[in-house]
Amino acid sequence: MTETALTTDRPLAGKTILMSGGSRGIGLAIALRAAADGANIALLAKTDTPHPKLEGTIHTAAEQIRAAGGRALPILGDVRDDESVTEAVLKTQGEFGGIDIVVNNASVIDLSGSLDLAAKKYDLMQDVNVRGTFMLSRAAVPVLKDAPNPHILSLSPPLNITPRWLGAHTGYTLAKYGMTMATLGLAAEFAKDGIAANTLWPRTTIATAAVQFALGGDRMMKVSRTPEVYADAAYAVLAQPAREYTGQTLIVEDVLEAAGITDFSGYAAVPGTPDDQLFPDIFLD
Repeated sequence: MTETALTTDRPLAGKTILMSGGSRGIGLAIALRAAADGANIALLAKTDTPHPKLEGTIHTAAEQIRAAGGRALPILGDVRDDESVTEAVLKTQGEFGGIDIVVNNASVIDLSGSLDLAAKKYDLMQDVNVRGTFMLSRAAVPVLKDAPNPHILSLSPPLNITPRWLGAHTGYTLAKYGMTMATLGLAAEFAKDGIAANTLWPRTTIATAAVQFALGGDRMMKVSRTPEVYADAAYAVLAQPAREYTGQTLIVEDVLEAAGITDFSGYAAVPGTPDDQLFPDIFLD
């Protein structure tokens, strides 16, 4: 992000972020962008040892966060487990003295049709995406209330209830829309406490493992944007005044344009790819 597009006074310096997931991809990019300001990042994630197909663990992510200028607290746990969630909140508060931001990044994707979707996978998507978002956010609310500018940010789409998206992959659609509904509900419920809760979703696919393995392999990766476009937009959202900027289903590119960024060419996964050749993300018409 260009320094002229947003304030350069490091609005996230000293802020504490509790994030679900974050070992790689979009979550890690958001963490590194905040770390450049000098933020504290606590990662609640399961990836303790290297995965045969996926890069990164909570420990390698923590090393990158520290190298970027932030403080890191890797927390081995599962957002589906209530004890892990409680422990993550307590550990983060104990280590950094509070929590300013919760980022609901952990998500499971399976685009199978309803007749092909395994029941266990349906349950996993509901548990991680919907229940995990609700439980982690809820557990952090009492601590967020004491923060000067508290935010909850969920990486989920606007509620587009057209048949095209409701019927495309019903199980996954339910799980992602559930994340959004939980977040909007929290925004309404805790507006009086000054806690912002918003969602954020990109117009194009993002070059991550989810796109590579669930959507279209290397071909899809080449027509996507980098995770940094999501990270810069998240940074812009989290710098906003919480009492005035809440209850919104935000789009990455709209957020960046509002911050003064209109040239997205630097975010192309393959440099030089024209915007009109990038693949549009799901859930947006």
